[in-house]
Amino acid sequence: MTADLFEDTPPERMAQPMVPGAVLLQGFARDLQAALLTSFEEVIAQAPLRHLVTPGGYTMSVAMTNCGPLGWVSDRRGYRYQATDPLSNQPWPKMPGAWRELAARAAAAAGYAGFKPDACLVNSYQPGAKLSLHQDRDEIDMSAPIVSVSLGLPATFLFGTERRADKPQRFRLLSGDVVVWGGASRLAYHGIAQLPAGDHALTGARRINLTFRKAGDAA
Repeated sequence: MTADLFEDTPPERMAQPMVPGAVLLQGFARDLQAALLTSFEEVIAQAPLRHLVTPGGYTMSVAMTNCGPLGWVSDRRGYRYQATDPLSNQPWPKMPGAWRELAARAAAAAGYAGFKPDACLVNSYQPGAKLSLHQDRDEIDMSAPIVSVSLGLPATFLFGTERRADKPQRFRLLSGDVVVWGGASRLAYHGIAQLPAGDHALTGARRINLTFRKAGDAA
């Protein structure tokens, strides 16, 4: 079944509070989907998607890459940000200006003015892929929010608290939705439930996620 571009999207775009500090901006990037996906293809042509290995030796089901001054990587040595792609030893692709602008606008709409991301994690989910509950805590600058843009197949976003044991809430994310969290929710555990099979008009049988972060220091 083909997922319509506007499947289940309210007629008016809405800002849905999730927990203190976290907001779901429904349809915020809807009008930019085609342009965002064009830039996505340009980024992965320079730094191909790959399945990273965790420090524990597990291969992630989500394929990923990065763009911007810093990129997040994982291997048996640990999780970290670095300025070069370990596959090429070259700098990560430049972050598209339109991506940086979108992230800043979304952050401001959620109450976080002045967001200037220096890293964008680019994730590709095929049906069956998932992202286990985790905290984003490898960044030096914890005062900045996280901005997450969804494209393609719908997904279930799991969003909890700073305690892994607490049951997370479940939020349905559609193509063009943006989630922003920071402040009191900056270290909340979050993840993506196993992606169901589907076919999206723009991305086919996959979901693309762009996650913007301020990974370096606040200066």
